[in-house]
Amino acid sequence: MNHNKYISRANDSFLLYHFTSKGPKGSIQKSVIYSKTAVENIFNLAFGDYNPISDEINDLSISNNGDSVKVLATVAATLYTFTEKYPEAWITATGSTKARTRLYRMGIANNLAEIIEEFAIFGYNCKGHWEQFVVGEDYEVFLLTRKETYTSWKEAN
Repeated sequence: MNHNKYISRANDSFLLYHFTSKGPKGSIQKSVIYSKTAVENIFNLAFGDYNPISDEINDLSISNNGDSVKVLATVAATLYTFTEKYPEAWITATGSTKARTRLYRMGIANNLAEIIEEFAIFGYNCKGHWEQFVVGEDYEVFLLTRKETYTSWKEAN
């Protein structure tokens, strides 16, 4: 995304990323985790404030550090790195609350032209169906993959 981003550090497996949010509330450690699901090549994306003492992520915390666009751009940047390492991956994401899911939907909508250059993106709507992401539609879950992966999947199915 064409927004300022924080520098993130990935672990050796490229499943975990750390970065630091800086703003009026100080420096706040953040993490992004890609977790394998029961379905092959489908990963769940989770992120939030990182507690180095407990080694846990709090995806319900509200930092209010004045940098939400930069934080979301940093999370989005990890998608590019992650899918370079795992090109066959499909990533699901949803907010920990309805308000956060709405925030993510707005972020996707505002950057859709750039996103679809590299990715195919879908939303799971309130009618219980997956569809290609449509600006203005309400979604409960998002799913994305590299365009090449989607094209290969579509040809095979």
